[in-house]
Amino acid sequence: MRIEISISTQTLTLFDDFGGVKARYRVSTAANGVGCEKDSGCTPLGEHIVRAKIGAGMPLNTVFVGRRPTGEILTPQLAAQYPQRDWILTRIMWLSGSEIGRNRLGSVDSMQRYIYIHGTPDTEPMGQPRSHGCVRMRNQDVAELFDLVEVGTPVVIAA
Repeated sequence: MRIEISISTQTLTLFDDFGGVKARYRVSTAANGVGCEKDSGCTPLGEHIVRAKIGAGMPLNTVFVGRRPTGEILTPQLAAQYPQRDWILTRIMWLSGSEIGRNRLGSVDSMQRYIYIHGTPDTEPMGQPRSHGCVRMRNQDVAELFDLVEVGTPVVIAA
């Protein structure tokens, strides 16, 4: 299996071991565009792997802070209480860059930048770049993808 994320089409495609399309999802990448620098708010390009999977078995819309479930489930009331919050929901697939100097180590390290594939409120639009650098997905979609991939799955993020 491998994941390919296209910035230009705002899609994530999961390929099986034979190159066939297993699943395709609409996503939302960074509003600031592409880039690998720390604190840029950009989505990093290049080869990555799924370094960690967080949230197995948690209910849809589980709220995570610092990669830990808070015990909250996102509701319209909770969202209204914190309108500026960058919600990380349902599942987290934490990405690690594989290309030293491009997206790994130093000031360009995707893992140290906390770049994830994660769920977001269903009110957030997909297909539009609006994240702070991560790859946002619908909660049902991220839960499905989470169950289909393993730690170590290759991920390519392309413009």
